[in-house]
Amino acid sequence: MNAPTVGIPENVRADVERLWNYHDLHHELRDCDVGVGLGSHDLGVADHIVDLYQAGNFPLIVFTGANAPTTVGRFPRGEAVHYRERALEREVPDSAILVEPQATNTAENIEYTRRLLAAKDIAVGSILLVSRPYQQRRAFATAKKIWPEVEIVCSSQRLPLDEYVRAIGDADRVINMLVGDTQRITVYAERGFAIPQEVPVEVNASYRRLIDVGYVSRLVRD
Repeated sequence: MNAPTVGIPENVRADVERLWNYHDLHHELRDCDVGVGLGSHDLGVADHIVDLYQAGNFPLIVFTGANAPTTVGRFPRGEAVHYRERALEREVPDSAILVEPQATNTAENIEYTRRLLAAKDIAVGSILLVSRPYQQRRAFATAKKIWPEVEIVCSSQRLPLDEYVRAIGDADRVINMLVGDTQRITVYAERGFAIPQEVPVEVNASYRRLIDVGYVSRLVRD
């Protein structure tokens, strides 16, 4: 097995940065009813939602996520379960955490979270949706499709691209995820899974160039 590529190759850096910036919605933080942490391979999601909880941005956390092929090795008990454990380690009270352990994709993350909160008679007018940095746009588009009546604010760890890649430890993985999420902005809207989002011409060009040089492992196949 080849060792992971630690840094971003210079020949694709400009295109990777363009996709990275596109997926960051730059929402202004505000207080919300609930913080929702979307499960993934990135434990930084849990850390960021804990930071926001401790800053007083919401009184309740929902961690949502089962496992995917990319996460089962790291989080064998499930993404949401491991996120909860991280929050408890950082002294978030258990009473402030709900776990939704069944969702296997972003649409299920949102729908199952909505059902969980409704079952507990928790009124929700706004959610602060926390994801990986490059998942923000897709998460927002999906949430607005599935839960249109709530206000949605998106946030992620505010790390520069290179620092984020170092934290993950695998540039190829990050780039493939960026390419895959860019494709999903269009494909999922066409399939009715998300609201449409504009993809600027220069973003689409960067996406195409990255595909041409082989970053295709996270593409949705027909």
